[in-house]
Amino acid sequence: MNPAQVMNLGQLLAQTALRHPHRPGLIQSNQSVSWQTLNQRVNAAVAGLRALGLTKGDKLLVLSRNNQALFESAWVAFRMGMVWVPCNFRLTPPEVAYLAQSSHAKALLIEQSFSDHQQAMRTASPHLQHCLSVEQDWPAMIERQLPTAHQVHVAEVGADDPLWFFYTSGTTGHPKAGMLTHGQMAFVVTNHLADLIPGTTEEDVSIAVAPLSHGAGIHMLLNVARGAATVLLPTEKLDPPTVWSLVEQYRVTNLFTVPTIVKRLVEDPSVDAFDHSSLRYVIYAGAPMYRADQRRALEKLGPVLVQYFGLGEVTGCITVLPPHLHSADDQDPRANIGSCGVPRTGMEVAILDSQGQPLPTGQVGEICVRGPAVFNGYYNNPEATERALRGGWFHTGDLGRLDERGFLTITGRESDTYISGGSNVYPKEAEEVLLQHPEVSEVAIFGVEDPDWGESGVAIVVAKDPQQPPSQRDLEAFLEGRLAKYRWPRRWFFWPEMPKSGYGKIVKKDLKSLLQNQGLLPSL
Repeated sequence: MNPAQVMNLGQLLAQTALRHPHRPGLIQSNQSVSWQTLNQRVNAAVAGLRALGLTKGDKLLVLSRNNQALFESAWVAFRMGMVWVPCNFRLTPPEVAYLAQSSHAKALLIEQSFSDHQQAMRTASPHLQHCLSVEQDWPAMIERQLPTAHQVHVAEVGADDPLWFFYTSGTTGHPKAGMLTHGQMAFVVTNHLADLIPGTTEEDVSIAVAPLSHGAGIHMLLNVARGAATVLLPTEKLDPPTVWSLVEQYRVTNLFTVPTIVKRLVEDPSVDAFDHSSLRYVIYAGAPMYRADQRRALEKLGPVLVQYFGLGEVTGCITVLPPHLHSADDQDPRANIGSCGVPRTGMEVAILDSQGQPLPTGQVGEICVRGPAVFNGYYNNPEATERALRGGWFHTGDLGRLDERGFLTITGRESDTYISGGSNVYPKEAEEVLLQHPEVSEVAIFGVEDPDWGESGVAIVVAKDPQQPPSQRDLEAFLEGRLAKYRWPRRWFFWPEMPKSGYGKIVKKDLKSLLQNQGLLPSL
């Protein structure tokens, strides 16, 4: 690509600091930091890391909860042409040790409370040369460099130069590092601003209710680009009253999260205790939102929901369902029930069969996508890259269908689908029905081996009142006439709560493992 066609993404912060130097950029625990101060601190940190010998192409691993140092570290890495490698702080020491080893990270920024993680990473990775603490080393380095680091050289980058290793959640095997590049992310930021939060300006405010190490970090980039302040929660705990109080206090206009967190926020009584009328966009992604939860959110928050479908490898840019295509009324044609929307601006979506050929409208196949938002492959993993990008498409591993208008409906993960009595079963269909039951709060269904049917479904149910859950007979009676019997679960478990990943997602392979480890899934 022509080098004149790409910008170092780190310039977004510098441009915003020039336009709005004294406006708030980052807010946490009632402490506000201006764009000018953030930019100066990033320049100082760049100078500090260069003094340690770090340079373009090196990897900066970060293990921290949401705070100012984590926020700054992204822009430092971008500006230096380094690769930002943020870790989910909820990972265990062996898990982060693998990330350190596989990323070839040369420097680590870490909270002091994660000493066991730091030791595991040092042991696992011979590449790791520098360890900086969030609490002491990072601010001290910045203070040393501030007097002289007013301007620093911004690294020249190519369109395919990586700036972020976006680790997959690892549904099978070890997580893989998706390489996000400067050219790709320039498109993603522009696309997200157009399709997710159009009209955003410096008058807007965002709130991060999820770790910046993942999707919330992508969303942070958009708000920086437009000069909208980001509010961080005071602790890592998701406390709905705290979230709603901050929304009211700072007149928050947009937030990004996952469906399970939207569900928690709108079901908590505090949603009615605070003023959230400032909200214009509540973006949810990472998993489909069940219709019952979607309807409740619309009733509580009004027409502010924005759904997008996308994986880390395409940084969310597959489809979008904006506010005007949502409705709480099932009879409203704008409700688009079950759909995750239309292809994102500049992106192409197709439903392909196992040979990579397009399927007719309405038929279920693998959801595939191509366009400028697609990543540059997995770091140091050419085999996985070839599988993911075969035939000139990114293969999501999700199943779905397109209707005659080009709206996409996801029927489930390819790995979630099971075959019972020779028929494909998509668990999401049964989950949608069961969530309409007045006593059901959450449900997850997956297939297990069955000597009679090949495979059959297992359901884990969380009741709205865990002390009085509905019976299996109640739920089967509810399914009667609503869903063909071959799609019904054959075994049922009632749990007080649903375990979730560090990103708030229900991971079915983990649920299955829990049951197996407890000896609750013998041969049926």
